[in-house]
Amino acid sequence: MRIFGLPDFLFILEAAQWTVLLSLMAFVGGGIVGLAVALARTSEHALPRRLAMGFIQLFRGTPLLLQLFLVFFGAPVIGLEVNPWIAAATALTLNSGAFLGEIWRGCIEAIPRGQWEAADALGLSYRYRMRDVVLPQALKIAVPPTVGYLVQIVKGTSLAAIIGFTELTRAGQIINNATFQPMLVFSVVAVIYFALCWPLSLLAGYMERRLAASLAR
Repeated sequence: MRIFGLPDFLFILEAAQWTVLLSLMAFVGGGIVGLAVALARTSEHALPRRLAMGFIQLFRGTPLLLQLFLVFFGAPVIGLEVNPWIAAATALTLNSGAFLGEIWRGCIEAIPRGQWEAADALGLSYRYRMRDVVLPQALKIAVPPTVGYLVQIVKGTSLAAIIGFTELTRAGQIINNATFQPMLVFSVVAVIYFALCWPLSLLAGYMERRLAASLAR
């Protein structure tokens, strides 16, 4: 056993960069998946809507921890070797895609029906109606909840510690095992999480207020 010191703090701080990087990967990947899911959910055809709904129910209806286990331990069963980094990024991307898809589906459907009808009157196909009329307006509505959900992604990366990915929580576990000072170690970890998430929460709240003010005018 040793005393918690500056090298331990720097090790935890260094691990925070992997938390940030994993969060960004999950957010970008989840955004791509989420956009596809949102468009499928608002499609004119029944099959894409049903497939997207099944995807959403699967990933929103099961714990993220279980999804991490299935990717990390299940991939070798079908002959795919994955390391903790790939497993964590894959599971978080799919999970985020399901949640972002539903968030953005709601934003798309929040566009007044008059806008849809005007696009129909102009003879626009579904592709151009979404690209030129609906999505630009939905984007303004989607920004605040999307930034708010990024906070959940950052906190969700802590579950990657269970499969051995050395992010912020896992670094805290390693240092705690060496120092046996859980209150100090995990307080430092909590403060770093707070420092990452609090500005995002403030930004999301600010954007929501601006959006509400613009809609009221």
